[in-house]
Amino acid sequence: MARLFGTDGVRGLANETLTAELAVDLSVAAAHVLGEAGVFSGHRPVAVVGRDTRVSGQFLEAAVVAGLASAGVDVHLLGVLPTPGVAYLTDALGADLGVMLSASHNPMPDNGIKFLARGGVKLDDTIEIAIERRLREPWDRPTGAGVGRVSTYDRAVEKYADHLVSTLAGPLRPVGGRPIRVVLDCAHGAASEAGPRALAAAGADVVAICADPDGLNINDGCGSTHLEVLQKAVLEHGADVGFALDGDADRCLAVDHEGNVVDGDQILAVLALSMRDAGLLHADTVVATVMSNLGFVQAMRREGVGVRQTKVGDRYVLEAMKAGGYCLGGEQSGHVIMSDHATTGDGILTALHVLARMSERQLPLAELAGVMDRLPQVLVNVSGVDKARTDEDALVAVAVAEAEAELGETGRVLLRPSGTEALVRVMVEAPSADQAQDVADRLAEVVRKQLTL
Repeated sequence: MARLFGTDGVRGLANETLTAELAVDLSVAAAHVLGEAGVFSGHRPVAVVGRDTRVSGQFLEAAVVAGLASAGVDVHLLGVLPTPGVAYLTDALGADLGVMLSASHNPMPDNGIKFLARGGVKLDDTIEIAIERRLREPWDRPTGAGVGRVSTYDRAVEKYADHLVSTLAGPLRPVGGRPIRVVLDCAHGAASEAGPRALAAAGADVVAICADPDGLNINDGCGSTHLEVLQKAVLEHGADVGFALDGDADRCLAVDHEGNVVDGDQILAVLALSMRDAGLLHADTVVATVMSNLGFVQAMRREGVGVRQTKVGDRYVLEAMKAGGYCLGGEQSGHVIMSDHATTGDGILTALHVLARMSERQLPLAELAGVMDRLPQVLVNVSGVDKARTDEDALVAVAVAEAEAELGETGRVLLRPSGTEALVRVMVEAPSADQAQDVADRLAEVVRKQLTL
């Protein structure tokens, strides 16, 4: 049977593949597995449950709470809160388990269930596998005083926002004689209240857009996957900067005062230099993925900052950070992890610390992000191929070597087999977009010819 848990919990079409029955069973199984692992040893277990703004989150929340309480776990309902907020409160409230109901940047009909261990960290793969195996097994049900109690934690947004602001060295200083004006696109999602609240408390002049969730409009033509909305708003409001979050606010992309997109690599570069200058960047090293633009790597090299690269996926970034004791990592997509303050990517936290750098240096984001030049990057997906032979075919290897020789140190080639499809992704970076496209097309043709099924 295929695994239920993916890289970020259990996701699916709500009420079709992700049903109330599955939510109950997963919650019961999680309570039992964690209990047997000794997590609840010596005390009555406690869980916190949060969700994004999807209408399906209401019935899934009820199902998760029913499962946990029926298994003897006390539950604190956090309501609508970003994923990193649920992670923070799992730790801050001393909970044994955290549950977040969200499908992140996915369309509204989807939803997901993500479990967090004590401390607000992702469950180990071994625990997730054990939960799947435990699904729907017979169990002894507690009765009477043995069932869990359910309560509402009313200060979730307030406590989380206060924590975010507390990570700054002090209030944001005015830039150009006035408070920094920020447009924040909340994607009609989980940060619609917490995001504007935190930025305003830090001293920013906040214009919140797409912050009116109705249960159906999350990520709909807005947020980090539709930056044109933010670009237009920044120009209309004469803002200094704009930030776009996704539905559960674990990622953040930016737009400068001229409406130019500032991606995750550029944000990571800005934060890396800020932390280095403050003596807070462990081993003067930042963690990124193999998809990070070569311009980012070159910029960090010029600045004396090391780059540790991993496979694509924020879980791999986090694993490398833990293994090396590094405190900053992220992806081009806007997942940025600042492990001194959070256990997961946090879009609001990212925005606050970019603002702090602008405030400290009294410079616009465009100038700060200019520390790196993004090389044109072309990605070609080659489908219907035997991805397992990507690294084995001799002619593919020759074509890659020739492309690398042609580009030299001015560009880069990367072939990535898909994790789920019969597909190979051909990525090329080069000094010009035309050259990147030409090299990518040539490589893709060799891959298509040599690896076709």
